[in-house]
Amino acid sequence: MIHTADSPKHIVIIGRSGGIAGALAKIISETMSADSCIHSFSRHQPSTVYPGERIHLLDDYEESSLNKVVDRLPETIHQVWVATGMLSNPDVTPEKALKQITAEQLQRSFVANAVVPALMAKIFIPKLARRVPSLFACLSARVGSISDNRLGGWYSYRASKAALNMIIKSAAIETARTHPEAIIVGFHPGTVATSLSQAYLKTLDPSHVFSPDQAAHHLLNVSRSLTPQQSGRFFAWDGQEIQP
Repeated sequence: MIHTADSPKHIVIIGRSGGIAGALAKIISETMSADSCIHSFSRHQPSTVYPGERIHLLDDYEESSLNKVVDRLPETIHQVWVATGMLSNPDVTPEKALKQITAEQLQRSFVANAVVPALMAKIFIPKLARRVPSLFACLSARVGSISDNRLGGWYSYRASKAALNMIIKSAAIETARTHPEAIIVGFHPGTVATSLSQAYLKTLDPSHVFSPDQAAHHLLNVSRSLTPQQSGRFFAWDGQEIQP
């Protein structure tokens, strides 16, 4: 299991301007020890900075930009939360049929949902603590499960999240050789009331939609129950394992 709240640690949160990442920063800051620190990466300055949190602003999530900041971080990191991703934007909506697929949309989805997290893994996993349990967690999505796909559609989003799940699995296998205490996992946070899902909330039962704070509590609770033997797997907000 990962560190208890009173253990000294350094936590990295990627995508801090998002709703879930902001909630993670808030809740972690309320429970961590005085000698701990949250290093939050964002392309926009958050309206609130929590006690023990340092904001690192980035123009983009290119590897060169990240390396300039990462070189200034502590040598050892204990938790990394990658909360970046894209479902839609004013120019992009999930495809409902093959005829709606475009190369541009596929590329944008893969960059946001698979390439950026892969670069985060490349940069941060080597910095994870070796002698105590550590965590590298990415926000994925249940729709990235091939075996769970019963409705079809959403081609680029589903495919990019499936790619992310494979990256997590491969990274876990490699990392176990050098960091046997590390836990590399993907999380499905459920449907959360954030800008990513805003366009789709009106059609959903409100009881099935979580606030960012609820989602963050769920993810933290599940993360605390995991062991290195579960590294490489994919878990829902309630702790249920989701098959690839």
